Amino acid sequence: MKLTRRFILAFAGLSAPALVQAQGTSSWRPSRPIRLIVPAAPGGSNDILARIIAEPASQILGQPVIIENRAGAGSVIGTEAAARAPADGHTVLINSSLATVPAVVANLPYDTLGDFDGVAVAGFSPHLLVVGAAVPARTAEELLALLRASPGRLNYASAGPGSGPHIGGLVLMARMNVQAETVHYRGGGPSITALVSGEAQFGTPTMASAIGHVRGGTLRALAVLAEQPSPALPGVPSAPQAGMPGVIHEEFFPIVAPKRTPPEALAALGNAFRQAIQRSVERVNEMTGVTPRGGFETSAQVMALVQTGIGINTRLLRAAGVQAE
Repeated sequence: MKLTRRFILAFAGLSAPALVQAQGTSSWRPSRPIRLIVPAAPGGSNDILARIIAEPASQILGQPVIIENRAGAGSVIGTEAAARAPADGHTVLINSSLATVPAVVANLPYDTLGDFDGVAVAGFSPHLLVVGAAVPARTAEELLALLRASPGRLNYASAGPGSGPHIGGLVLMARMNVQAETVHYRGGGPSITALVSGEAQFGTPTMASAIGHVRGGTLRALAVLAEQPSPALPGVPSAPQAGMPGVIHEEFFPIVAPKRTPPEALAALGNAFRQAIQRSVERVNEMTGVTPRGGFETSAQVMALVQTGIGINTRLLRAAGVQAE
C-alpha cells in the first residue's frame, strides 16, 4: 500500500495549481492532416479514446486528425515511429504504455523522456479484473481460488510486454500470491478478443477497452482496480471491497509529440486536444470510463507525469520480482 499512497500523492502534487503559466493560444496552424499514432491494434483503450477526440480536435485545428495504428512489440514500434517523425507539429502519439514500457524493456530504440515533448493528458482510467463468460467465477475470491487450485493453468491476457494490462496482471499475481500463464497479444483489442473467445481466461484490461463487453455480458467484471468503485460500472466492487486491498492499478493517456516540435505548435496542439477532451467528456466517460483531470496544461507538466509514472511502475515491477529485459 505504500506504493499506492505514493502514487496518489505524486499525482495529487502534479495536479495542484502550476507555478508556471499554462500554454496559451497560438497562431500556429497545421498545413496538412495531423497523424495521431496509436501504437496498438484497433479496439484497445488508446484507439477508442483517440477516435473519440480526433473529430473535435480536427474541427479546432482546421485539418483532419488521422488515426494511424502502428501495433507491435508492446507499443515500442509505434512509439519509435512517433519519436523519429519530423518535429513539425504534424505527428502526435497517444500511448498509455509510455510510462510502463521503460520499466520492462532495458534497451528501447528511443528515449522516453528525451525524445518527446508533452501535448496533453487525455484522462485517467482504472483497470478492471475480468473473466470470460465461461469461467466459473462470480467474484474475485472465486477466481483466486481457481488460480490457487491450478497454479499456472489459466491463461492471463496481456496487451503486450510492458503494457498496463501486463503490469496489472503482475501486480495481481504478486500481491495475491497466485500463478497464471501470461499470454501477450498485440494490443488491448486482441487481448479482449482472446478473453471473449475463451482463449484466455482472465485479465486486467483498461476499463476503456473492456467496458462495452462487460455491459454486453461477454465479459464479467469482478473488480475495479481502484480504491473506490466506478460510477460507470454500478455494482462492480472496488479492489478493497473485493478482498484485494493491494491490487490498485490505474493508467493515464499522455499525448506527446516528437522532441523539438516548435513551442507554438505544441501550444496549439495542446489547446486543441484539451478542448477536444472537454467537448467529449460525457461520451468518453460513458464509452470508456476515462476521466479527465486538470493540472497538465504545459508540455513540462505532461512529461513530469510520464517521469513520475516511470518511477512508480519501475518500483512496482521490481517489488514483484520483474526485471527489465
